[in-house]
Amino acid sequence: MTEPSSGGARVTSLGVLRRNATIAATAVVLVTVLILSATSSTDADRWLATGFVGVFVAWTLLRMVRDVLRGHVGLDVLAVVAMIATLVVGEYVASLVIVLMLSGGEALEDFAARRARHDLSALLDRSPRTAHVFTNPHNAQSDDVRDVPVDDVRVGDMLLVRPAEIVPVDGGLVTETGTFDESSLTGESMPVSRTAGEEVLSGAINGNRAVRVRAVRRSADSQYQQIVTLVRDAEQSHAPIVRLADRFAIPFTVVSLMLGGIAWLLSGDSTRFAEVLVLATPCPLLIAAPVAFLGGLSRSAKAGVIMKGGAVIEQIARVRSAAFDKTGTLTQGRPQLVDVRPTVGFERAELLRLAASAEQYSTHVLADAIRRAARERGLNLSPADEAREVATNGVSASIAHRAVMVGKPSFIAGVAPDTSRATLEPGQAAAYVAIDGRFAGVLVLADDPRPEAREVVSWLRGHGIARVAMFSGDVAATAVSVGDQVGITDVHAELLPDEKVRLMGALQPRPTMMVGDGINDAPALAAADVGVAMGARGATVAGDAADAVILVDSLEKVVEAVVIGRHTRRVALTAIWIGIGLSLGLMVIAMTGAIPALAGALIQELVDLTTILYALRARRGPPVELRR
Repeated sequence: MTEPSSGGARVTSLGVLRRNATIAATAVVLVTVLILSATSSTDADRWLATGFVGVFVAWTLLRMVRDVLRGHVGLDVLAVVAMIATLVVGEYVASLVIVLMLSGGEALEDFAARRARHDLSALLDRSPRTAHVFTNPHNAQSDDVRDVPVDDVRVGDMLLVRPAEIVPVDGGLVTETGTFDESSLTGESMPVSRTAGEEVLSGAINGNRAVRVRAVRRSADSQYQQIVTLVRDAEQSHAPIVRLADRFAIPFTVVSLMLGGIAWLLSGDSTRFAEVLVLATPCPLLIAAPVAFLGGLSRSAKAGVIMKGGAVIEQIARVRSAAFDKTGTLTQGRPQLVDVRPTVGFERAELLRLAASAEQYSTHVLADAIRRAARERGLNLSPADEAREVATNGVSASIAHRAVMVGKPSFIAGVAPDTSRATLEPGQAAAYVAIDGRFAGVLVLADDPRPEAREVVSWLRGHGIARVAMFSGDVAATAVSVGDQVGITDVHAELLPDEKVRLMGALQPRPTMMVGDGINDAPALAAADVGVAMGARGATVAGDAADAVILVDSLEKVVEAVVIGRHTRRVALTAIWIGIGLSLGLMVIAMTGAIPALAGALIQELVDLTTILYALRARRGPPVELRR
């Protein structure tokens, strides 16, 4: 696994050092000015303060011009006007306090952001860098290992994972048993036990005994690397509501200048203008929303849901319609073969063996079930001379010079017109088989709904989701049966990927959410306002197309993601309005002359602290409970 880039960390560190240096320099100048004003009869204190604040104002103006050129109009103009006004009316100590307040506010933001980002950055900090690879993997007694970079591990390599080490890549457990801490991947606090042959995910922490693992994926394709990539994307994104805070810039600036101007006009004292503007500094608006959304990203990551930025939190909080894929999303995604129904001229075992051989080249969840059933029955699968998968339809392959096709009835009917639909029980699905252009039979499978699916659908309906639909590629009878069991009546079956995209685009009301797990769901996930991928089983393509990835194999996390999004958005908006309300209230009081400029600058620092502390509430929230 590649080491996280340190570029962003260096930039952040430089910014922290710059802000700390500004705070220290301002504090020294402020103390010096106070000493000079008390001991010297010259104007040295005023000139020192004016020169220092002037440099700070010039630097701020340069940043403002740069931001404007990038199309961003911020709130720094208020701070500049306040500093200039206090210097003009002789309140140079207050102007220094404003500088101290602004730089201190940025430092407070850094501190709050580091706290909010803690759970995200923890994933990056513990990324495995090396792997212990056996030089002679065929000798199980050998302890001859060499350390290699994780990126150099190849599929099939035998790895040694020592006690308390992180599993470097996804692999199959070779040792008879092992215990692993998967809390950073799934949120499950208790260690889990694995037996030989079971998959162990990269990022899991080994227990108290060394184990052997055979790599099944390269580092770049492993679960932990996918999570790290998602986290990096999340850290670098900003939500619309953060930009919404910037939209307050013009009206808030206009109102503040009007209040200051009115106070000056009514009192005839220009000092009153400065006293009002001191309380109009923009830190609450600039800091509160980013801190809140970082807190929401942190909380969701800790819960096992990686959201790709604050924009996803903003959107998922407003979702009004939801669509679900069926297989592997509403159902458990572990179907079992329950019947083999050959037509005349074909044997049950041979039908299953050839179908399973062809399904070696399919990624569909039913294909995995067919292959598993064939192996459990001791059937030897044959390699294909050639094979291709037709997304959402099926697979065709040449097996020992026999043309084998497995898939939907419409797909099979294209080469075998005598294909007839099977009679299925509720909840069953069927894979149709054609061999050498003849309809050969049907493989019947059953995939039960997830135990939590009905409660998730019910919760969404009861909490503002006006429409819940199912988009499935399965035949109508199976899809409707599952829909009845989970409480969805708006069922669309036998869909191709482009049809799912069309239905997703037409779904109302908006914003919309799509939840899926497979490659065929990727277009619909991308088309939705919010795409949520069930990524616990390594659905890489679906995860790439989605806006959020659920790392725990539970549909309950969809509800938790919505709850976190709504709580975070509510906290961010409340923090913004707290800052605006306090600032406006204090400005009105300052219009009467009751708050001197120096006191106003100090009070505004308390307003900043209040909004930041409130915004940090996004890291915590009410628990999510579903009634079973």
